[in-house]
Amino acid sequence: MERAVNFVGFQCAWLACVAGAAVGRSWLALPVVGAVVGWHVARANAPRRELAVLLMAAAAGTLWDSVPAAAGWIVYDDGIVMERAAPWWIAALWLSFATTLNVSLRWLRGRWIVAALLGAAAGPLCYRAGAALGALSLADPRTALAAQSVAWAVLLPALVAVARRFDGVESAALHAQRVPVATGRV
Repeated sequence: MERAVNFVGFQCAWLACVAGAAVGRSWLALPVVGAVVGWHVARANAPRRELAVLLMAAAAGTLWDSVPAAAGWIVYDDGIVMERAAPWWIAALWLSFATTLNVSLRWLRGRWIVAALLGAAAGPLCYRAGAALGALSLADPRTALAAQSVAWAVLLPALVAVARRFDGVESAALHAQRVPVATGRV
């Protein structure tokens, strides 16, 4: 159940960010992203460690997403803080995405090739969907999506490794799934 709630929470944050940016009101995503991230950190066994995971992932992802923006391959219209850089709502998306690393994407640990392949396929699909919804424009679609595919093939396994190293979620709930509890019944 915890994994499903985590996955749905991220999907809600993604949609709020993208739909808000599509209509020029990315700020509307703030309560959703805040709720998803706040809930995640509040439920973490070691909140500071988990917050470190979220911030590292958001920084890495936002830095990467500034590359295609600077190159002019991807154009953002809303939430711009610096010209030719990823907007703030992309950083919020990365922050929200990072909440999945130690919960719903935990299964990728040790499956580095699967993580790379998943990243290579799913990453570009998210940008294509964002463009279809009007949150961004793909000025050079082939180059932008190819770059996203390569970047996500590297970023997803790397972020899974970082999340594993600094895991702050490993909680009693996840531990209970692995350790049978005596019921006292005969």
